[in-house]
Formats: sequence, structure tokens, C-alpha cells
Amino acid sequence: DLFKPGDKPIATRDASGKAMNLFGKKINYFMGGSADLAPSTKTIMSGLGDFDATNYAGRNMHFGVREHGMGAIVNGMAVHGGTIPFGATFFVFSDYMRGAVRIGALMEAHEVWVYTHDSIGLGEDGPTHQPVSQLMGLRAMPNLVTIRPADATETVEAWKVALERHGPTALILTRQAVPVLDRRELAPTSGVRKGGYVLWKPVERPDVIVIGTGSEVQLALEGGRMLQERSISSWVVSMPSWELFDAQPEEYRNTVLPLTIRARVSIEALSPLGWEHYVGLDGAAIGVDRFGASAPYKAVMENYGITAQRVVDAATRVLERLRHRE
Repeated sequence: DLFKPGDKPIATRDASGKAMNLFGKKINYFMGGSADLAPSTKTIMSGLGDFDATNYAGRNMHFGVREHGMGAIVNGMAVHGGTIPFGATFFVFSDYMRGAVRIGALMEAHEVWVYTHDSIGLGEDGPTHQPVSQLMGLRAMPNLVTIRPADATETVEAWKVALERHGPTALILTRQAVPVLDRRELAPTSGVRKGGYVLWKPVERPDVIVIGTGSEVQLALEGGRMLQERSISSWVVSMPSWELFDAQPEEYRNTVLPLTIRARVSIEALSPLGWEHYVGLDGAAIGVDRFGASAPYKAVMENYGITAQRVVDAATRVLERLRHRE
């Protein structure tokens, strides 16, 4: 109920902040903080006080500029028990705390990592702050579930998953505003819990399946509709979490990615490595395989080919290739 169709676009980091404040008021053992980036990561829980030597009841922790230290403290809190702790920073700085995240995953600690500024879409801060390989690195880590929600409503559902499941969860969130998807014509967000779901299904059997995560789901939808105008039918799949999707029964996975539909295109503004598992040898994975650039985020996305038109072009090529083989 936090977000509704017609709401103005909102960054998923902002949506996450609203969700955290809602859950923080309901779950009195939920606490944590940021590596000196709370205003930017939107991880301040309003009215719940600061944890310090004079106030052990405070729920906001100030870890300072030390990502690894933050990660180690959050691990200790989770293993001690009595809290569900979280730690937040910019996604590119997850590199500085990888050892702590790995130990937390090894212990299956119930903790939440909040990573904002999640792609080249953050824009002007440039390549030093624009993650490319980080998501693939976390996806490769056993026991860790990564969730990159498409919009505000998926973000709320992602937080529910993170708070309810056993083990560590990483939420990967945008700096830039993204549309609140109109669920009146799309599938409900309950599919987030399964890691992937058919978001848009205008036909029973598509010519091509377009898969997106995070801010690129809107591009997948736009590309799907552009394909429809060319008399090429498509489904659009939102796949916020590989790990949750891979854990589903094969029967469910085959309803989302039917084996008979070999024409598939994925789009994600991060490394395309690993997407071959979902698009197959016949499909195409649109991504970023070089460092980013400093410019307004729309210009960076356009320059790097993270566009709806690229989806259309890739889908057309994949279909032509398959038809040629037939």
C-alpha cells in the first residue's frame, strides 16, 4: 500500500528507505546503519534514535567510513542473535567488505546488505562509483541471495523476503528514479519471492522472451511493446533474483522460461556474464563489459546501449538467426 499506479517515478533506494521505516516501526529488533552514507543510501530510520554509549535502545548505527568493519560488526550482531541487522553503502564499495560478506554467507547469518547506486545509471559520479562486475561477484557467492528490484513495489516485496528468509540478503538499488509499474496490466509483485516471473504476457505463446532486472525492466517492457508494434509477440520477465529463481521447482521455472521458446534477450546495466544460463546459446545478453563514464545517466545508458531499441534490435537478430537455422 506504500506505492500506487500513477505515483511519480521514485528511485528504489528511496522506496527502500520508506519500506525500512515502515518495517522498523513494526519490528523492534531490526537495526543497523551505513558506512557514513546514510543520507545517500536512505537508511535512516526516523524517530528510532541513534545507538551509542548513552543510548543502547537506539536503532540507527553509525559505522564510519569502514565498509569491512561495518560488515564484521553486522556479522557479529547476526550471529549473536536478538536482532536482524543491516549494513548499507554504495554498491561499488561492496568490494571493500567482500571478506565480511563472504563470512556472513558462510555462516548463513540473517542479515541484510543494502547497496545503492547500483549501475552505470548513477551518472555523473563516473566510473569510480559505477559498479559493473560487483553483482556477478555476489551472485557467485553461496548462501547469499541478491535481489535487484524493478520498481518501488518490487522493493517492498524484496524487503519482506530479506526480513523473513534465513540467511543473508543483498538488496541492489538505484540512485535514479524509475517508474512505479502499473500493476493493473502487469503481474502482481508476489513473483519477487520466486526470483523471476512473467511480468507482461499479452499472448499465450510468444516469439521472444525479454528478461530484465532493476531499472532495466522498464526498458524490457518498452522494448516488448515496440516489438509488438512490429508484429513480433513477446513476454517480459522480471528476474530480480537468480538465486530465488533457481531454487524454484523446475515446473515453475519452465512456466517462466518455457524450453520451447529459444529466442530470449536479457538486459541489465551490469556485466552480462552469467546471463547465458537464462538466454541460452541462441539468445542475447545486453549488458556492460567495460568501465562506466561520467555524464547524466540517460546519456551514459544511451552511449552504452542500454536502451529499448537495443532490445528490439537484439530480439530481431536472434529471431532471424533461429529462422535461418530452421
